Parts: sequence; structure tokens; C-alpha cells
Amino acid sequence: MAVTVFTNATLVLPDRLVPNGTLAVEDGRIAATGGPAPAGGVDLGGMYLAPGFVDLHVHGGDGADFMDGTAEAFRTACRCHARHGTTSLTPTSTVARMADYLRFLELCGELAGDVPGGAGIVGCHFYGPYFARPAKGCHPDQDFLTPDESNAAAFLRLADRMPLVVTVAPEIDNAEWLVRAGVARGVRFNAGHSHATFPQMEAAVSWGVRHVDHLFCAMSDRARLRPAQAFPMRAGVMEATLYFDELTTEVIADGMHLAPDLLRLAYKVKGPDRLALVSDAMRAVDRPDGDYFFGPEGTGERVRRLGNVGVTPDGAGLASGVMPLVEGVRTMHRAAGVPLPEAVRMATLTPARILGVDAEVGSLEVGKRADLVVLDIGLEVRHVYIGGVGLG
Repeated sequence: MAVTVFTNATLVLPDRLVPNGTLAVEDGRIAATGGPAPAGGVDLGGMYLAPGFVDLHVHGGDGADFMDGTAEAFRTACRCHARHGTTSLTPTSTVARMADYLRFLELCGELAGDVPGGAGIVGCHFYGPYFARPAKGCHPDQDFLTPDESNAAAFLRLADRMPLVVTVAPEIDNAEWLVRAGVARGVRFNAGHSHATFPQMEAAVSWGVRHVDHLFCAMSDRARLRPAQAFPMRAGVMEATLYFDELTTEVIADGMHLAPDLLRLAYKVKGPDRLALVSDAMRAVDRPDGDYFFGPEGTGERVRRLGNVGVTPDGAGLASGVMPLVEGVRTMHRAAGVPLPEAVRMATLTPARILGVDAEVGSLEVGKRADLVVLDIGLEVRHVYIGGVGLG
């Protein structure tokens, strides 16, 4: 196979920038870094060469939702995010009807791996049926399930084929059974869309929950759990996430969901190895302002793109993201003051480790898949390579 060598690049490593760097790609994988720059290499003119982004929490893009129930919707969303530098992702479901859940799981299994011209599907995020209804956020008020063997069977089978993440509210009935049964099959469990108390979160950690969805969003905290009397105040999901070292978490750093001070707090407490960036993006990415369905087209929840964020139709609440993951890198670096290597790490190596796919993607290491993104000085995406092949 021919070797492609990128020269005059600023390599973005997990802990530092390497100016005047070179990187060689052969047979779709990173073959070497460093060394002399050969004649005829791809001269990047000093631009940043980073690993492709890994999105743990994404619902759709370019008019498509992963819950639309078609392979073409999956491919459309994957191509959309690839244009913005996301080269690996986990399709994420919404609260829906049982038939929609089953079709989503089926398509995740069928399309696992590379999507031509799009981000590779490196896992499945089963998200919705095991929420606490009072914490559903912008999701449709449809089939919330009490975990049991009959409704868990479909995703447990999928776990034998690909990395699988399931979100559960620790306070719902049978949550402990669900987590313990799933962990024994290799399923990764998140806590999310939950009004659990701190002791309930502590119990969930003992069952095997290891991650918390979108920190500060759709979760209990000291204020929400305040009793009718003035004291004592109680901690909830937010405080437990910050307290337990066993828990990783994620933030939607699109510049709209969370103010910079909350991003700085999350970064200071959890650090770049336990804090991932996610887009939480829905179908309105790369689409104009207007009304869209969150979840299956025609039966999901109506939401609105308003500028750079999704909101409820009345404008009173947040309703998913509409910006690609690269926006999170820019926001963490510029608004929250996170050094660029760490901001990139939170969108690459950290989510890859959380998902368990870091042997394949997430950093510029020899042997890993040559999923690469070229960023200019303004952190705008200039080129994207998936398996060493540039996107048209």
C-alpha cells in the first residue's frame, strides 16, 4: 500500500502540541510519527493535526434522527458529523415506542463499523426507556419501561456484538437488577435523566454504574431535593457525580447549555481523563432555525432550533444540541480556558476510553486507525480523514 505522510503539522497529542510534526499513514492506520519530512508529503502549513473526534452522545444531524428507523437516516447523521471532524460515534436513542427501540437496536447492530463517507459506529447508546419520567426533559412522554428480562433481552443480545451503553435512573424499580445483569454481559451503564438522591447514586456505583450523562442537565441536585422543611439539605446526582472518583461524566460544551463557570468547575473537579465532551446533537445540525422532531420523524417530540441550540417550542427549556462536537472543543479552550491538548483529549481519547475503544481510536498513536482531523488556527475543520481516506 502507498504511504501518505503529513508534514509541517502541529500534532495534537493528549498532553502537548508538537510543532513541525510528521505523521505517516499506511493501509488505513497510523504507521509512524516524527522522522524527516519526505518530499511530496501533504504539507499542512502548520495547522493542527488531531485525532478524529469520538461522540458518546448524539441523536442525529442534517435532518435525520437515529430513531427514524432507517439505514439511510443513520448514514445521513454519520456523514453530517464526519464533515465536522467526528469520525467515531455511538448512535443515541430517545424515549419512544417499543417498536422504535427494537428497530434502533437492530440498525445499530447491522451498521456497526464504518459508514462510507461517515463517522464509524463504534457502539450503541440505549437511552430513554429507563429514565425517571419526572426527569425526562425534552423527550417524548412515551414508553418508559420497568426493567425486566423481557424488555432487557434485546439490548443484552446486542451487547454480544458491539460496545453497548445503557442509561438508567438509579431510583426506578428494578434498576439494581438491570445494572447487575447487564454488567455481567459487558454492558456499560450510565446514570442519567434522574432525580436520585446521593445514597441512591452511591448504591448505583456499587452495582456497576460508571458514567453520568450530561452533567448539570436533567438531574437532581441540592436545590431540587430540598425538603419541605428548611433542613437538612440533601445531595443528588450532580453532587454525587462530582464526588465519586469512580464516575466519569460528560458536558455539552456548545456555549449555550452551560456557562463557562460550570465548564470550569467540571474540568477542575473531574479533570480531562474523567470528563468527556459530547454534542447531544439532534437532527437540526446543519439545518436552519425552525421546528423539528426530536426522536422519530412524525411521532417524536417537537422542538425548535433557535440559533445555536435546541429549545422547547415555547422557548422556556433546552432541547438537545444543534452544534457538532468540534464546537465543544472550541468552547472548552476559549471560554473555559482549558489547554488545547486537553480540550481535544476530552473529545477523543477520554470518550474512547470510556467506551472501551481506545485501542483503535482516540489518539495519534502508531497502530491506531488513521482517523484524523485538520484544524486551522481558529479551530475550524479543514480536512477530515477516516481510515486514512479524505472526505470529499
